[in-house]
Amino acid sequence: MENEPSITRRMAEQDARIHISIGAVCNNNCVFCMEEDREGRYVNNSAMTPERVRWILDGQRGAEEVCFTSGEPTTRPELAEFVGWAKALGYRKISMMTNGRRLSHLPYAVGLAKAGMNRFYLSIHGHTKKLHEGLTRTPDSFEQTVAGLDSVTALKRFGVELHTSTVITRRNLPFMLEIYRFLRQHGVDQVVFNVMQANGRADTFFDQIFPTYTDIAAAFRTFLDAAGEAKPKAFLVDIPLCTTERIDDFNRGYVERYAHFDLETQAQIPAAALADRTASGKGKGLVLVTRSDLDDAERVKRAECSTCAYDRQCEGVWKNYLKRYGWNEFIPVTP
Repeated sequence: MENEPSITRRMAEQDARIHISIGAVCNNNCVFCMEEDREGRYVNNSAMTPERVRWILDGQRGAEEVCFTSGEPTTRPELAEFVGWAKALGYRKISMMTNGRRLSHLPYAVGLAKAGMNRFYLSIHGHTKKLHEGLTRTPDSFEQTVAGLDSVTALKRFGVELHTSTVITRRNLPFMLEIYRFLRQHGVDQVVFNVMQANGRADTFFDQIFPTYTDIAAAFRTFLDAAGEAKPKAFLVDIPLCTTERIDDFNRGYVERYAHFDLETQAQIPAAALADRTASGKGKGLVLVTRSDLDDAERVKRAECSTCAYDRQCEGVWKNYLKRYGWNEFIPVTP
């Protein structure tokens, strides 16, 4: 519809979001995981003690959403307590990014919802056991994740939202329609197809699993045409906007603007700003890192990008992607 916000307007008007990295370990072993430095993740996320989590929650009040993430958040026994703190502090949206396996135990999912969690982002990468577990490399993860979907769906009448994240690879790219229909049948509100970040294992196994952006955009258009719905609740996320011009704005997603805290960071933060970003007191040793900091460290633009209608919104292209595919598919869009 003409009065619907364009993709650029939606990106400009998005609300603030805080991520809290609490999962020191993960019980999946995904081939595309961007957190290949498992030891570093363990050290960083183990440092997110209850005292530090409370300090973050206290200091970030006013953010639209707090999301517990990194590793697998459900491996933290204090998760429900953290959620309760967030609810008491007035956060409107309280969420987590999870593989959903522990949610297959319905009482556990109920406990999180009662504590205040009202949005669940579940990662699922195929509509069949073979496809999903070929990517997670974890036996029985498919059945448990699907049961997790069903647990959250059973709670939707209490105001809980269910979103999914499917990381697009060469293996599941041909099955977007089947994945979408499968997930919607299991009660998913929004199906997000995430393009890989070209870091970590996605870089290690790039040649085997990473399609071109052009191929991804074409496959997504084919899926939308075949879905048979006026506006499928499916969104393509983390792909340069110049490659998705032929996709309806409604279905063009984006990675939300967020900030999180790390013990150390490889992000390119100027020395003067780093002093202001480094916490003291109960948050001593933590550094505030934003999504744009991470983009600046790992993505680049070329001179021609400055002429594109999406220049202000675009995060650039992953350096590791350009090493393989180059710049040819990125054509600036005339304003």
